[in-house]
Amino acid sequence: MFSTYLLYPLFLLSTAPKKPSKKKTNMAGRWPTVEVIFAAYNEEAVLEQKIRSVLQSNYPAEKLSLRVGSDHSTDRTNAILKNLQREFPKRLKTILFTSRQGKSAILNQLAQKSTAQYLLPTDANIIFEPPTVQELVAAAQEKGVGACGGKIEYVEVQEKGIAQQERDYLNLENKIKWAESSKWGLTMGLEGGCYLIKRSLFPVIPANYFMEDFYVTLHTLQQGYKVTFNPCARVFEDVSVSAQEEFKRKVRISIGNFQNLKHFKYLIFQQFWPIGFSFLFHKVLRWLTPFLMLISFACLLILMFYSGFYQLMALGFMLFFFTGYLGVLFSQSLKGTWLKYPGHFIYMNLALLKGFVQYTKGVTSNAWQPTARNQK
Repeated sequence: MFSTYLLYPLFLLSTAPKKPSKKKTNMAGRWPTVEVIFAAYNEEAVLEQKIRSVLQSNYPAEKLSLRVGSDHSTDRTNAILKNLQREFPKRLKTILFTSRQGKSAILNQLAQKSTAQYLLPTDANIIFEPPTVQELVAAAQEKGVGACGGKIEYVEVQEKGIAQQERDYLNLENKIKWAESSKWGLTMGLEGGCYLIKRSLFPVIPANYFMEDFYVTLHTLQQGYKVTFNPCARVFEDVSVSAQEEFKRKVRISIGNFQNLKHFKYLIFQQFWPIGFSFLFHKVLRWLTPFLMLISFACLLILMFYSGFYQLMALGFMLFFFTGYLGVLFSQSLKGTWLKYPGHFIYMNLALLKGFVQYTKGVTSNAWQPTARNQK
């Protein structure tokens, strides 16, 4: 637990460059074609803003297009897509599915239909800045780079609920990814909300897969390409304040984590430095933390009968769990208190456990419901 949450971040952040800089490249007249692709299910609240944020990029308009798959939406998503397609007939292409497909299946189909040099997978609730696409493309021109991730930032972070904890966790993750990228030329986990990849490298994502972005990351790395992170390529999304909504999202993430562990566990042994090392200490040990905590606590309960030292450690464990329980219990009402952070940690690991149980039962569908955000 300490290795993945403390020692690994400290090691990276103390040895990597501190300040990223905007990518400068002379691409005048030579910008590659880019197609932004994403799946949408009942995204009427954000869909038009999302599409316009992409089409208003400062990237050459003739080189940038959008391809969207509506996953049998039942709200106004399809109507919005049809209206925007009439407005942008050459730049926006849509597929309106008549049955639920799941995100990975839709991305596979969108990618297969594209002829662009680069794909830019994203999510419907992710809003682009005008320089976002250009920053990603410029970074992807560096030698050996197969994919490049952008930096997601939360907007309108409220004090209530879990919004502040999620923001702080995301900020730490962004720093770690930048450190990994600058130090080794790898990013241990592209964010599905915004990353650029050469179309020829985009793999067929397995059926019923949840964390398809992580699958793409490791697939690209194992092909011998770099996967980098450009924090100057910024995008924005609203953060949920509801612990229940975020818990459901983290359960889906947990299922995807264990799917990826099954596919790529061999990297830890066959390509240990630096890919396997980063995979183990940045991700795998986090995914195993709830099991390691339970084993450690069980051992302390036995050892406490033999030593006062272990009694103190067991007491410390129980106090941590108790404060975490209080943080979970009052997560929606606590404001500006440190109790929210152990509570958030416990919540994350409970979601990992539940996701693991669901994974062991078998995954027959990755159809999803949008996470409720921007709650007041």
